[in-house]
Amino acid sequence: MSTVRASERRPFQAVGGLRWLAGYAAFGLGIATLYATTGVGFPCPFRALTGWECPFCGGTRLGAALLHGEVGAAFAFNPVVFISLVLGVVVGAVWVVEALGGPRVRPPATWSKNARRVRPATWWVWAGAAAALYVVLRNLL
Repeated sequence: MSTVRASERRPFQAVGGLRWLAGYAAFGLGIATLYATTGVGFPCPFRALTGWECPFCGGTRLGAALLHGEVGAAFAFNPVVFISLVLGVVVGAVWVVEALGGPRVRPPATWSKNARRVRPATWWVWAGAAAALYVVLRNLL
């Protein structure tokens, strides 16, 4: 197994990030449009197995509500996904500005002088823990 040193990694390119974001947006728009026009959506395998709503349950209805301009209803279907979509729009706008030659906006390498840089795996662990907590709170409250 080979490891990649920090000096060997390719720097982030806004255009590459925009491609991923555009693909994600196109997929979501397609699913939301299908549901909004036909009422056909994808069943949630997590819900089918457990009876509990997963962190993404309500996302299709959220997208359909946004297509109809019902922002409040969209937020009510799944606040976490709604907030993530808003953050995605903000990040996308920043990347568009950068891709057009504007300034690069990056989070600081460390949050304090003595802190170490947080690895991506750590962010995934925190995101998974937050999603698990959200599932429990969402289904028990």
